[in-house]
Amino acid sequence: MAKEWILNTAINRWRLQRKDMVGAVAEKIRKCSPKTLEEWESYYYKNVHPKKHLEEIGKKLYIKITKVLQAEINDITEQDCIEYVINLVINRTFDGYITEKKTVYEQLQNILNIKIEPAPDEWDRKYNVDFYIKIKDFYIGLQIKPISHNFITQLPIERKNQTQTHSKFTEEYGGKVFYIYSLKEGDRKNIYNSEVIDEINKEIERLSKL
Repeated sequence: MAKEWILNTAINRWRLQRKDMVGAVAEKIRKCSPKTLEEWESYYYKNVHPKKHLEEIGKKLYIKITKVLQAEINDITEQDCIEYVINLVINRTFDGYITEKKTVYEQLQNILNIKIEPAPDEWDRKYNVDFYIKIKDFYIGLQIKPISHNFITQLPIERKNQTQTHSKFTEEYGGKVFYIYSLKEGDRKNIYNSEVIDEINKEIERLSKL
């Protein structure tokens, strides 16, 4: 298993499996429509590349692993590993968290066509509010939550725990607090509970009339 992982990592890193190296294999195998492995092997060596060509690629892969990769591994120190783990868990997690929230609130801002501001740290701690919309002298609170694997089980607990803080926010600033749930679709974060947009618009309208 470890050997397979190393080989896979190396061949992808140096792109030795790309089309210009081994041919358009997906296209070629469909054209061949082989009934057996032997039939495909024979077709490939005859119509795409000879076996010698693949052997040469294998030799290149071996050099990359034993010379380049091994030298890089030997250059890694214990401190490198410690710093990597800390950076992965702390820095990258935080950066991803902030990027996700920024992506979602900017989407919402464009949809609502109204300015959305990051909440002060005090509001985050005291009211569980990430962003706000100011309407006259009133404020609407927004809390952005990513949908995780335990979303269904955690949602009722989370909302129950935060009911009091959100009610307090409404008492002090006049506007409701809305949950915005984000869902990753491909490389993009999108608003999952899109129906909340109408609810926010109604609250904006209500406060605008006060």
